[in-house]
Amino acid sequence: MTPLGRMLAAEIREQGPIGVDRFMAGALGDPQHGYYMTRDPLGIEGDFITSPEISQIFGEIIGLWFAEHWQAMGAPEPVHLIELGPGRGTLMADLLRALRVLPACRAAVTVHLVETSPVLAEAQRRTLACFHPDIIPRWHATLGTVPDGPTLLVANEFFDALPIRQWLRHDGKWHERRVALDPDGSFIFVCGEIGFPTPEPPGEIPDGAILETADPASEIATMIGDRLRRAAGAALLIDYGHPETATGETLQAVKAHRPVPVLNEPGEADITAHVDFAALAGALRAGGAVTGALQTQGKFLIENGAELRAERLCRQASPEQAISIRRGLQRLIDPTGMGRLFKILPVTSPPSAPTC
Repeated sequence: MTPLGRMLAAEIREQGPIGVDRFMAGALGDPQHGYYMTRDPLGIEGDFITSPEISQIFGEIIGLWFAEHWQAMGAPEPVHLIELGPGRGTLMADLLRALRVLPACRAAVTVHLVETSPVLAEAQRRTLACFHPDIIPRWHATLGTVPDGPTLLVANEFFDALPIRQWLRHDGKWHERRVALDPDGSFIFVCGEIGFPTPEPPGEIPDGAILETADPASEIATMIGDRLRRAAGAALLIDYGHPETATGETLQAVKAHRPVPVLNEPGEADITAHVDFAALAGALRAGGAVTGALQTQGKFLIENGAELRAERLCRQASPEQAISIRRGLQRLIDPTGMGRLFKILPVTSPPSAPTC
């Protein structure tokens, strides 16, 4: 058992079964042994790869989208450019490069990175110092410490890593699914006390169905909505998930780019769950923001000029580089893969939001 596993097992022996959210939060964020606290998990040598690491076009298209919305906001100065869960800083670096097409916008931004991992924060520092030495980012443990004001915010594969609770339908009622120990001391799922998860999917729900809820995701989305209500801004929330609240287990763990059992190695594997975009959009609107139509990643990138950008890059590239550029873009927009799996939710301020 991993060091973190031993800590969680001791907690279960002392206090009884714990929620899936507690297990997930510890596995990912424990200050000493948490998965994100101890490593850079990205890339071929890591456990998974994200869109910014596949192609620079991903971040550049987002940067161009932000430039357009900054102008529509009335070109406020300064404007807080915020990224939740910035990975290695690749997305932010590519985004800032794209903002150079509108020098006034790039000059107006103050960069804020919401990150809890010291390992990844250091990687972000190196990336931005290399590509944008004139930018002095600020790091925050939570969105709540970012100063108020006009905002451009992006969150790519951030919400899927926030802790969830699972509810099991049994005898016509919802029971919280929890994590316990079997007689051999291994982690197992058990059916816990009756609960009342919301929102409940419509229709008849059979026994054995699993419903997942994510209170931390809703809380942060409400905070984003409130921020955009109080000052002009725009946001893009990018993740894999489902457009409507529905039953079904999506909790998963990945190590070395392969799926592994969720409970086996806490602290040594990435654990995520699909995002409920309906719940996320509802929380954003509850905070006061306006949510746009949910789009697939492929549709968003194509409609915002990704293919044109790829051809421009290819004209300045070697034949081998051009092949790599086209392959990278195809991977991002492929309707049988990432292009459809990942969704993008655009969010804006209401018309009444002040620009300063």
